[in-house]
Parts: sequence; C-alpha cells; structure tokens
Amino acid sequence: MENEITNNTTTGNYADQGNLLDVIEDDSFSYKGYQVVRGEFFAHINEPSVTFSGNKVSVNRTCLKKVPDFDYMQILVNPEAKKLAIRPCAEETKDSFRWCSANGKRTPKQVTCRVFFAKVFSLMGWDMSYRYKLLGKLIRSGGDLLFVFDLTEPEIFTHIKIEDGKIKKSRTPFYPEEWKNQFGVPAEQHENTVQVSLFNKYTVFGIQKKDNQPAAESEGSNDEQ
Repeated sequence: MENEITNNTTTGNYADQGNLLDVIEDDSFSYKGYQVVRGEFFAHINEPSVTFSGNKVSVNRTCLKKVPDFDYMQILVNPEAKKLAIRPCAEETKDSFRWCSANGKRTPKQVTCRVFFAKVFSLMGWDMSYRYKLLGKLIRSGGDLLFVFDLTEPEIFTHIKIEDGKIKKSRTPFYPEEWKNQFGVPAEQHENTVQVSLFNKYTVFGIQKKDNQPAAESEGSNDEQ
C-alpha cells in the first residue's frame, strides 16, 4: 500500500505519514505582508460562478454538477456585507425558481429578472451595459448547501465595437480599480472572506417566470424551509 500524505487545509497542518517530504522547520515564518492571490486571476472553468448580463442571471455548469439533485434555487442578498448566496432547493420552496433546463441534459438557464437585476446594479453601482461574473464557493451552513459570492469582486466584461458598426461581447475581463496595485486579500483577512450567517440580514429574492411581472421580495428570516 502506498504511503499517503494528508493535508488539513483548515488548520494548515500537514501529516507526512511516509516521510516523503524533507520539511524544514521554520517557526519564524509569518503571513504578515502576504496577499492571497485572487482566484479571478487564474483560469477557473471548474469554479462555481454566477453571471449578470442583459437583465438576466445565470449560473455555470459547475454549480449544477456540484448539486445534481436540485433543479431549483433561491437567491439571497446581504446588502450590508455585499454578499450573494444561491441556495439549491426543492420546487415547492417559497421564492424558488428553476436554474437549469427542464428537458434533456441539465444545462444552465438564463433567467430574466429585470427588477432584481436593476436592484443589484444600483446597490453595487455597476454599469447596466456590462457583463459581470462572480466566482464563488460551495459551503454548508446549518445543514444547508449554499454557493456564496462576493459582489465586490466581479470580473467585468465590456462590449467591443467592430468596424461594421456591430457590437460584440468582450471575452477579456477587467477588474475594479482598487485591484490594480494588489495581488489579493491580505492573508490575515482571507480566512474570513467567505463566511456567511445564513439568514442574518439577507433578503430572499423570488424571480417571476414572466417578464412583465415584477420580482418578488421577502424580507427577514425564511428558515421555515
């Protein structure tokens, strides 16, 4: 049986069970001054993401693959913390809506949400003509699975004018100005950036199926689910 090396990423402790690593003990090392490089700066096709574009919101295939038993979701927004959470749920859950195709192979569905779209863009001061993509993490909180996204850390895609007057979407992102002179979040703060208190100060958004109906909102705790 091959020797194994276990890695506890939560505590940062490593167990070299097979003496395969020549580790130099150095207790003088400090994370002070280090920045954890933002995931947005790397290729991330296998990371959960949510995209806002043209009055529509959609998740990527990775979200669907990570929770294959759910075809519906709720969207929760914390306006103070600028966090968005997506909660996979059952069809009968209040304010839920389908996030994937109904027939055949499960593929992400673009959901029209004019009111919700406008409220998020107003909250964040985003440009309505741009496309915004957020990377997230799947966490478990109080028995619930949630994808958590930081609204303050978007990838931003502009539109490019081409010679014949047509406009096409850019595939090259640009980032918030404050990212210009930094690699990422200071290491001391990084561990706390994804933590979420499930229903504390969150608003649950329900998106109507018809474009001419407004998005519904319900304030406060919806923990009856």
